Amino acid sequence: MGILELLFVVSVILIWFMIGYQFILTVYGYINFIKSMKEKKIYDSLKVDYPSCTILIPAHNEEKVIGNTLESMLRLNYPKNKLKIMVINDGSTDSTRAIIKGYMKKDKRVVLFDVPKGQGGKGKSRALNLGITKVKSETVAIYDADNTPDSESLRYLAALLVTDKELGAVIGKFRTVNKYRNILTRFINIETLSFQSMLQAGRWQMHNIATLPGTNFIMWTWLIHRLEGWDEMALTEDSELSIRIYEEGYKIKFCPYAFTYEQEPETLKVWIKQRVRWVRGNNYVIAKFFKELPKFKNKRLKFDLLYTLSLYYVFFVAVLLSDIIFIFSVTGLISIPLPGPYMYVWIMAFILFIFEIMLAVSFDGEDTLSNLGFILLMYFTYCQFWIYVILKAVYVEYIKKEKVHWDKTVRFDLHPGKTAAKKART
Repeated sequence: MGILELLFVVSVILIWFMIGYQFILTVYGYINFIKSMKEKKIYDSLKVDYPSCTILIPAHNEEKVIGNTLESMLRLNYPKNKLKIMVINDGSTDSTRAIIKGYMKKDKRVVLFDVPKGQGGKGKSRALNLGITKVKSETVAIYDADNTPDSESLRYLAALLVTDKELGAVIGKFRTVNKYRNILTRFINIETLSFQSMLQAGRWQMHNIATLPGTNFIMWTWLIHRLEGWDEMALTEDSELSIRIYEEGYKIKFCPYAFTYEQEPETLKVWIKQRVRWVRGNNYVIAKFFKELPKFKNKRLKFDLLYTLSLYYVFFVAVLLSDIIFIFSVTGLISIPLPGPYMYVWIMAFILFIFEIMLAVSFDGEDTLSNLGFILLMYFTYCQFWIYVILKAVYVEYIKKEKVHWDKTVRFDLHPGKTAAKKART
């Protein structure tokens, strides 16, 4: 067997292993979905002594979205005397601060915390670490500045947290508010729903492991203080904090019926910038904890970190190799005279990929014929762009050695001509 044949066989085996494992996660995600719907009915009728809660919303130049976000927060079905909504104004130079002040006049639950001059512009983690020092409530919830949560979301998150002593945090689901804007947002919508069905619901059901998503979650205030806040060097501060919560002996539960809506990138340039930041952030998390793996108390967490490493690099290399060899083979540039149905095995892996994505999005009722078409198109376009993203992240991180700099995702005006900023000025 020559080197090309060996590479092709290895890549096919790795692809099958990863897609097969993700299919298992999807099945477990479906089990979680069924159990969660039954759980929801219980919590709809359960009387809960809700803890006091402060919602922290880091905001830097968010005039396009902060008004809608605050409107949504004020509609939350949560005891008014136990809720505070703190917007952390991180050096905004637009109308963000004025909009927040306007809502403070309408409702005393809204408070403003201005990051002191000279301490701002250092990212979400820094803003949260400054904001948490002002929190006096029993729990703290985190939402991004573009989030519009369902009115029952926080209530469900808090109820689950206080009724299970093993939990350090509870996370909800996020959905794409601008999914119909263009083809890219349709792709992102499918990706995010699939990710949550597999890697959140599936992992929680199979391993009792879930990862903080960065928004729409609640945790004990004393726990974040014990963990000494967020790691300001981590671009994906949520993933990094998740590992420390588990190592502290607590779990993070996924609650699919507590959902929020958020904006996703509408241009390829913004998407690439965001995803490169995510890859660099996960590189940091893997590097930070890799040497500590043998000491991990939670063996399933150890496996999960290795899986993340495999997903980003082993699977990536396998896909890249198979793509190159497949293209060269189809164009006749090379020939792979291997005994056995390896080409059919590759095709079956593709079919399994389509099937598991359709199953994953069915949890949210999005297993439509049009989405099937988008999933087919995704594999040959959107999924392949991840190759560029990972290569660029490696170049920026290890060759260019660019300093870590947190850069928030660009916001888009969902209602042109009717922005919250204009409402505040009238």
